[in-house]
Amino acid sequence: MKQRMIERRFNRCLLRPADLPPSQPDVRVVGVFNPAAAATPEGVTLLIRVAETAREKRPGWVALPRWDLEAGRITMDWLREEEVDFLDPRMVIVKATGLRRLTFISHLTVATSRDGRALDTASSARFFPADENEEFGVEDPRLTPLDGRFYFTYVAVSPHGAATALASTTDFRRFTRHGIIFPPENKDVVLFPERIGGRFVALHRPNPHQHFAAPEMWLATSPDLRHWGEHQPFLGSGGEWDVGRVGAGAPPLRTKAGWLEIYHGNDRRPGKPGVGAYSAGLLLLDAADPARILAVRGRAMTPETDYERHGFVPNVVFPTAAVPRGENLLVYYGAADEACGVLEWRLADVLAALRPE
Repeated sequence: MKQRMIERRFNRCLLRPADLPPSQPDVRVVGVFNPAAAATPEGVTLLIRVAETAREKRPGWVALPRWDLEAGRITMDWLREEEVDFLDPRMVIVKATGLRRLTFISHLTVATSRDGRALDTASSARFFPADENEEFGVEDPRLTPLDGRFYFTYVAVSPHGAATALASTTDFRRFTRHGIIFPPENKDVVLFPERIGGRFVALHRPNPHQHFAAPEMWLATSPDLRHWGEHQPFLGSGGEWDVGRVGAGAPPLRTKAGWLEIYHGNDRRPGKPGVGAYSAGLLLLDAADPARILAVRGRAMTPETDYERHGFVPNVVFPTAAVPRGENLLVYYGAADEACGVLEWRLADVLAALRPE
């Protein structure tokens, strides 16, 4: 019997590419998605990934953007179509080198919402690439309040691969970078919002080239947010909706029952064409020992609306933040690698959907 999804008590598309001006005249916005979010005095503040590509189109050519560190702006490398193989809409392989390049480049922009359900302002504050480890862009932030600051992890993409870096802010206008904390290839790092047993805790997703095992999430701890160790496998693919990959979504939330983690999975099987569909599941973790999974729920959220099923990459819901609002939970997510969405779940419905592990 097909499992019912958790009821969306409210659902809205928050932002589309046409709603945001490009960062420079010669590029166009192709995606505004995978938003980080946190409760702030203004209501809810979001850090949104903005993907851009060349505005110019040259028949028979492919534009591959990168960040010019000296000029402080996006520049384009143009290759003939016969010089590359397209893996999917997001990525090509350069035949001469066998190396991969993205067809777009991302930065982060700040937006605010008084009620969490509609955007009120898009700030002029933007978080652009800043060093050689970010030459191909900064992506997919996750926000966590810790020790009086808002820390956010993000993916730093460069010729070295996709690493995870850490930054922080107090006002979302000025940002402090703390450097790479997980080397390539590692993504989807989320921080727990408090120390556990005197140490900071994170979930992360190694992305190995050699697949000796099904996709996995790992857990790690740190004394200072910079140096991470005590790595251990945490959760592997169940072999169905998450057979292609499995990784953290929103940073964990403390509930009366334990830590609630909304995570993502992808159903693309090895050797199958396309990107596959992305859905979301739920985990309940022990409050004192987050490596201990108390309860699970497989697919709790799947692509349903038109903007989730159709876009730059079809059939994607990718949760990246959850903000409590009374007895409810506002979940922010990327849709079809193109737009931002928000939905509202009743927290009691979420906890009731979990089943003991």
